[in-house]
Amino acid sequence: MALHYNLAKVHALSDNDSEFVNQILTLFVTEIPEDLLEIKEGIKKKDHKHAYAYAHKIKPSLDLLGLNIAFEEILQVEAWTKAEGKKKEIKEIFKSINNQVNDAIKELKKDFDL
Repeated sequence: MALHYNLAKVHALSDNDSEFVNQILTLFVTEIPEDLLEIKEGIKKKDHKHAYAYAHKIKPSLDLLGLNIAFEEILQVEAWTKAEGKKKEIKEIFKSINNQVNDAIKELKKDFDL
């Protein structure tokens, strides 16, 4: 029902090729959770470069799937890594991103039988 994602950009990019759309969604569902774990690990260990690398990696995917709030928040994570901020400053923002992505993944799995 698309409450947690928007595929307008995916369809525009794919020229409405349903097989291509499925590939993009499958990649999102399988890779993004692993990347989020890497960001979490980077935050936990105060490894700003590690957290930045994975935040930067998932940023286009969040935009592509219309997770606009999560996209804005991942920009905050990137800014935090560059400023080498304290852990407590970013924990809630990361938690919000994680929840939004997990909600979108649950919905995508159900809507597209992934």
